[in-house]
Formats: sequence, C-alpha cells, structure tokens
Amino acid sequence: MDEAAIADIFAAFGPVRCRRMFGGLGLYADGLMFGLVVRDHIYLKTDGDFARALEMRGAEPFVYEARGRKVTLSYWMLPEAALDDTEDAAELARTALGIARRAAGDTPPGTRKPRAKQSRRERIPGQDIT
Repeated sequence: MDEAAIADIFAAFGPVRCRRMFGGLGLYADGLMFGLVVRDHIYLKTDGDFARALEMRGAEPFVYEARGRKVTLSYWMLPEAALDDTEDAAELARTALGIARRAAGDTPPGTRKPRAKQSRRERIPGQDIT
C-alpha cells in the first residue's frame, strides 16, 4: 500500500505522515504514531475497549514472530468497511490517535492541568521545617 492510498483512506481525518520502519510504514499525526502498515494491511493503535470494538467488526491483531514466539502488539487491523468509507476511517483514526496520546502521557494543547506547587516540607521528606 502506497502513501497516496493511505492519504485517500484517511482523507477525512487530516494529514497523515508515513515513516518507513521494520519493512512497513508507521502512520503519524500530531507527531504521534497512531497506526502502521504491514503487508498492505493498516493497523491502528488500540487499548482494551477499542480492540474489542474492532474485533467485533472482524478485525485481527497485529502479530509477528520473534525467536520462535508469537508477539501480539496493541495494534488491530482497520476493518474492511473503513477502507472505502473515509468518515469511518477518520473516526477510527481519531480514536487511535487519542489512545496514542494517552499512552505517551500527552494531551492536546490547552487541556493540561497546572501542577500544584509543592511545599518545602513535601520536597524534603523526613525533615522538620518549622
């Protein structure tokens, strides 16, 4: 699958940057990897709930073999129907990007809560400061 086809599939999502990696492509938006392409299949970053939702749509996890063992990553195949429905693909990509943000400990600009200042007592445990 080439980069033009990926851009078409995710047209309603917005710009997707592709970066070559491990014989496939990493899919990036806002500087975060939210998906990958391996052997002409698109896989999206998932968590437990999203993986179950994709599984109910017939998707399968990304599995590879290393040192004689099967390794399953938290990426699941884009459902077949989403390949022809840019709105569906965009919604799934937004969900995957949100999961990638949470996994990276990142939040969209302007949503981060300010940290409370620590008192000196909290910074130096075990010392009595009076």
